[in-house]
Amino acid sequence: MRARTASRNEVGHVLGPLDQNSVDRIEEQSDPNAAWAIGLRGPAVNNGRGQLVRRGTNARLFRTTFPTARQRSEEELEKHKARLAAALDIDMTQRVLDVTSTSHRNSPSTKPGVLDAPNLRDDFYCSILAYSVTAHTLAVGLGNLLYGWSETRGVRLLNSVTDPDCYLTSLSFSSTEGCKAILAFGRSDGTLGLLSLYDDPDPATSRVAPKPRFEAVQPAAISCLSWKPVGTVRPSKSWEHPGLPVKNEDLLVGDETGMIYYYAVEWPERWEVERHNWSGEMTLLARIVVHTQQICGLAWSRTGDVFATGGNDNLCTLFEAAKVDAEQPDTKDEDVRESQKPVLDHARGVSEVSATGTEVFKASPYRPVKNIGPADAKYRWPHGAAVKAIAFCPWQDSLVATGGGSNDKCIHFFHTGSGTALASISVSAQVTSLIWSTTRREIVATFGYTQPNHPVRIAVFSWPDCRQVAAIPWAGEHRALNAIPYPGGPRDTGSSAGNKRVLRSNRSRSGKEGCIMVASSDKSVKFHEVWASDKKGTAGTVGVLGGSPILEFLEGIDREGEVIR
Repeated sequence: MRARTASRNEVGHVLGPLDQNSVDRIEEQSDPNAAWAIGLRGPAVNNGRGQLVRRGTNARLFRTTFPTARQRSEEELEKHKARLAAALDIDMTQRVLDVTSTSHRNSPSTKPGVLDAPNLRDDFYCSILAYSVTAHTLAVGLGNLLYGWSETRGVRLLNSVTDPDCYLTSLSFSSTEGCKAILAFGRSDGTLGLLSLYDDPDPATSRVAPKPRFEAVQPAAISCLSWKPVGTVRPSKSWEHPGLPVKNEDLLVGDETGMIYYYAVEWPERWEVERHNWSGEMTLLARIVVHTQQICGLAWSRTGDVFATGGNDNLCTLFEAAKVDAEQPDTKDEDVRESQKPVLDHARGVSEVSATGTEVFKASPYRPVKNIGPADAKYRWPHGAAVKAIAFCPWQDSLVATGGGSNDKCIHFFHTGSGTALASISVSAQVTSLIWSTTRREIVATFGYTQPNHPVRIAVFSWPDCRQVAAIPWAGEHRALNAIPYPGGPRDTGSSAGNKRVLRSNRSRSGKEGCIMVASSDKSVKFHEVWASDKKGTAGTVGVLGGSPILEFLEGIDREGEVIR
């Protein structure tokens, strides 16, 4: 059967048929078994039933194919626009997060909505998109400048530094549950900053960016950030109400040396700050030493019970949050000081004025800093390349997906309860992001470098049969560097943000599922809707753990028509 690419409207709905790859298909190479297994320098093997499995496991290996024809007309158009801008001496970098609406009033377009993002780094290791559901704001790191964008307020500068070589590397918003809209941003010089969009003097109209409440310098360049999706109750460190149980927001910070730091952040409301003249506390709880190279990915499960780490050392590890966060036995004061020494200046209550005139506060001690090593990891999953993309399934807590880099080119699925490798999908591409659907048994992947050279940068796969159900090609050689979900998507009615036009959504879109936002190496942020409007069941469905009756029994999933003994 010849592969056929999906026809799509402006936000990516599938309008035509797509080749549903046979799960038994073997890659068409000179060596029929030359599909590389995860973390091994050898080919996958046949299980005797015409199916490929990863060597050393029972995990099925699925293949997928993509069209190889590129849309040259679009590529030539972009080159022509660049030449024209140079000839007319037009500075394209002035179009910061300006919306390019590619839809026409009376006819659909095959393009997504696009935000211009000059100075966006073409860097696999940077994750420079973050979206706050509570504040309805997208944060984007463009070089050394941090911007916020929303459909109602347009664009505004949130933070900047004068050094053009000090670029933003990672962004992350605090939990939706906490309703704090705390934006953590890390830079290549090791600076970690925390600010809240709710610290605006006038949240509706203010053009003045809120000042960071905390700013600390890590020992090395920050490479990855991730907030826990639920709050953790701890005794308050407030001078006014010490010891009162309050919810903290927990933050993981990874750096380019492979170190991971676990922080607890107490963040009082703005009115509390003004009344008590106390901005809260940022506390280092643990230092995690499990990777030998740069941290590429950090992700939490939906409940916050476990988190996963990915590194440039081709390793993904799983930790139980309760064990990392647990207090350790009393330590002598000398040992406490020594354990904190390489990390930050933890003097309690110390504040200072930065070079930009912003008053910032440093982290303070909460208890002895706990040191976590490789033996404390619940599971270690080797890969064939760097692990940046990690996504926990929102409707099956014990299911996690990971993506390998250029020498791995696979999406891998694991059972977090047992560590079992469930399946792998070979995608012939560097996997840069993974996002699970919240309403159906599907996962979307974005791709960087591809091999063989193909134009697909976004693909959707079903679970657990691992079939490709949609593929979205891009023109040119551009990479999808980083993607995040945009819950609800652009508003149905559209709105005006100053003099800039904002996106108008397609009415057939599922409002609950929303779309995804993708940072592209062509210096833009693209909006793609990848889910169809009809819904499919998820939780409790037979087969959600790769069809393993034992794992499904352990998770309490009933298998209709079968008796498990």
